[in-house]
Amino acid sequence: MEQLGLNLAPQRRVYSVAEVTGEIRSLLEAGFSDIWITGEISNVRAAPSGHYYFTLKDRDAQLKAVCFRQNALYLKIKPQNGLAVIARGRISVYEARGEYQLYVDLLEPQGFGALQLAFEQLKKQLASEGLFDDERKRPLPTLPRRIGIVTSPTGAAIADMLRILERRFDGLHILLYPAQVQGDGAAKQIAAGVRYFSDSKTVDVVIVGRGGGSLEDLWAFNEEIVARAIAECDIPVISAVGHQTDFTIADFVADLRAPTPSAAAELVVRKKEEFVEAVGDLRMRLTRAIRYKFATAGRDALGSRVERAGGLVRHAIASRSQQVDELTFSLRGSVVTRLRDAERKLRQRQDRLKHLDLRVGLARRRARLDRAAGRLAPLVALRLERGRTRLESLRKQLANLSPLSILDRGYAIVQAADGSVIRMAEQTRSGDELNVRLHRGRLGVRVELVESADRNSKPAASEGTE
Repeated sequence: MEQLGLNLAPQRRVYSVAEVTGEIRSLLEAGFSDIWITGEISNVRAAPSGHYYFTLKDRDAQLKAVCFRQNALYLKIKPQNGLAVIARGRISVYEARGEYQLYVDLLEPQGFGALQLAFEQLKKQLASEGLFDDERKRPLPTLPRRIGIVTSPTGAAIADMLRILERRFDGLHILLYPAQVQGDGAAKQIAAGVRYFSDSKTVDVVIVGRGGGSLEDLWAFNEEIVARAIAECDIPVISAVGHQTDFTIADFVADLRAPTPSAAAELVVRKKEEFVEAVGDLRMRLTRAIRYKFATAGRDALGSRVERAGGLVRHAIASRSQQVDELTFSLRGSVVTRLRDAERKLRQRQDRLKHLDLRVGLARRRARLDRAAGRLAPLVALRLERGRTRLESLRKQLANLSPLSILDRGYAIVQAADGSVIRMAEQTRSGDELNVRLHRGRLGVRVELVESADRNSKPAASEGTE
């Protein structure tokens, strides 16, 4: 065949990377120009340009996706991690990386993401068991002697609660069970803290909580182990998780839900002033009741015998009334003493806070700075005046020493042709051309007469003037 000039070998076509990528893109766009895909969104990145980049995934695979700004502006929902959606778009190739991806035109929600679905499933299960029923909710103690708190010892939540409890009713006994409130193992530690207080009976009420965060951050309080520990606790439990808009499974199971940890500290105990006022009101009502009882007891019980022995009974009643008054005065004095002690402690703490107040320290330092500035200003002015006087003196000396000043008085500087200064007549000869610098301008002259410094000596030369 080769002898006949025939070449039957197959012809090779060699593609560049860009060419083969372009061919693949054409095939994908032709086959998947309009496609609906379901999956869960993850790895969302919002670019400053307004574009969204994310991944659609299911149990077995994942697909890169992008939604450009012109389409993202009209989305009913924005891409969010954990959200299950149905996405409409086209499949193409991002040639710079050689990756195929979905170019999204439309997003529709599809039920819930994995975490939200687990939340709803556990909520439904526990509700069917009656763990959320109002009948099982227990009232909080009016004045708890000891309060247990299950939270992180380093978070802002415990600091806020302690500050508010101290302000509302100082001297309460607070027990903290330190627990991790986020991440792996957090749910077990929180449940262990609730069970500790339930078993030990060391507190009258338990607060379980932490500050705000995302659904993932608060997830430990959505775990079944925490919910059942709260439900089985023999002590009333307050759930104080996140912000006011955050809800967790712990909120539904607890005896009381506080919108924030700070609100839990306000709900667990009333202000001391309210208790003092209530005690005073009860004391007055008790005093009136006792007096009324004594006043009517004689007439109702003794009848005619009281009339016959009225003097004795009236004496007994008067004696008892006096005892009641004495007890009332004693109680009042005790309450007043307690209140004065409390006010004294409050003033002491306020005084300590004043010493720690940064504003006081800053005010003192500002006053010192103002005094220093007041002393500095005259010194600066004096230095400037001295410098101005010194400068003026130097300017005058410079003017007096300046050659120009000498020239201004009628003197001149005589220079030879080479620029050297002529100081003595002997430095010149008749016929030399010299330059004479005046105060203003120059003169070109020729020497006609050279006369030495000795006026009696004979001139060295004498020529006529040109």
